[in-house]
Amino acid sequence: MVLLTIGAIGGYLEIALDERGAARYPQAAAFQSARAALFALLETAKPQRIWMPRLICDAMIAPALSAMVEVKFYELTPDLRVAEQVKLNRTDWLLYVNYFGICGHASADALSRFGPERVILDHSQAFFTAPPDCLATIYSPRKFFGLPDGGLLVTQLPVPRPPETDTHSVDRMKHLLQRLDGSPEAGFPDYRAAEESLSDFRPRGMSVLTRKLFASYDMEAARARRNGNFKQLHDLLGKRNSVPLALGDVDGPLGYPYGGKRPELRRALIARRVFVPSYWTEVLGRAERQSVEEYWVTSVLPLPCDQRYGDEEMKEMAGLVQSLEESR
Repeated sequence: MVLLTIGAIGGYLEIALDERGAARYPQAAAFQSARAALFALLETAKPQRIWMPRLICDAMIAPALSAMVEVKFYELTPDLRVAEQVKLNRTDWLLYVNYFGICGHASADALSRFGPERVILDHSQAFFTAPPDCLATIYSPRKFFGLPDGGLLVTQLPVPRPPETDTHSVDRMKHLLQRLDGSPEAGFPDYRAAEESLSDFRPRGMSVLTRKLFASYDMEAARARRNGNFKQLHDLLGKRNSVPLALGDVDGPLGYPYGGKRPELRRALIARRVFVPSYWTEVLGRAERQSVEEYWVTSVLPLPCDQRYGDEEMKEMAGLVQSLEESR
């Protein structure tokens, strides 16, 4: 039997996706997740020890432990810089997280203090911040766009591309389709299942489906919308926000970090269908009482300001926050 060399012709139609040009960070190696990218980096270079902030999810600690790399935690200052007492040994690495995409100056400070050749920048929450000259930069685009999975690694180290391509993206699509066709509540169990499936961080290449979805987004429009929404929320809520923010340090942020006065504000917003995510809840098991880390986990609310929304939604959400803060 003679088979076509160009693939199958005919049959049922697939979803058509309009590719908008070259992907952002074309120099990056594309993996199934950010944690897989970190694991591949650590397996290649095999450092003896890596310093990580206490304010980090367990999902990023697991690759280091699996790669047999010692993890040492450091504290953050109130302005989210690496604490002054941190001193690296000659062969140590340090990972710094650009929280919410608002930590450009703190990132630059880490590079200056410890040397760019020893610093990994975790840009999982800072997709639009370009990779500086450093050991490596890691991205998680699925936190910014409707993607089932995906992670990017930018580094000069010779990290090999995974020989195997991920083929499980279709299994992680259900919550994305339910969110499009229904309510966020209906798809939440499938979202949790999709997240859990990414706990397998053995490196695999980004799937064809994720690559095509990724290439279909208008990234500059998303960036501009996020910046505009962030600024509007800051104009409306900045005077009552306990989180110090410098707008010049913000570019395409993940969310608007709002430090509220009422501990029940998160629950009150969710009850009114403003779905404020909870980040780093596992950190409370290793953070000091009344620490910077505890404050960011328990008191800072990441208000949504992504590209799905505009002026009307930001005004209504800010008004709701104000109303709830003032009520007793």
